Amino acid sequence: MTITGVDKDLDRLTLTVTADFTAPVEKVWQLWADPRLLERWWGPPSYPATFEEHDLTPGGEARYYMTGPEGDKHGGWWRITAVTPPTSLEFTDGFSDSEGKPDPEMPTTTVRMTLTARDGGTRMEIHSVYDSREQMERLLEMGMEEGLRQAVGQMDGLLES
Repeated sequence: MTITGVDKDLDRLTLTVTADFTAPVEKVWQLWADPRLLERWWGPPSYPATFEEHDLTPGGEARYYMTGPEGDKHGGWWRITAVTPPTSLEFTDGFSDSEGKPDPEMPTTTVRMTLTARDGGTRMEIHSVYDSREQMERLLEMGMEEGLRQAVGQMDGLLES
């Protein structure tokens, strides 16, 4: 497991996951930039993702759904706010309804992912910011922290290939 830290701060409304990889920054970046690679790790192992749209440019969007063990589908979207390949990506992350449209009843998260060369490898930080404590607690109750741990835990195998 490459995760070296998870910092959950309910007062600052943040969740930060830190992971260290032996791979170079450019290779870790590809796990975000290539939608077919992203599908292989985004989401817990029992909920694989399918990206239907993947435009990592400022103002661009990504649309995806995760398929559960019973065939149930859970949609999501990103709205890209900033990107500096191969070191950072910022986006708003939200849930979609059954038609793939943003679900206004569900909270959104502001995410900043950074990659930094470190000790011959790469440190990745995923810093998530929530609008309110209620929203953060709701997403944590839904399993967001554990899901993120499981998702990031799948990255090692992809970097080895």
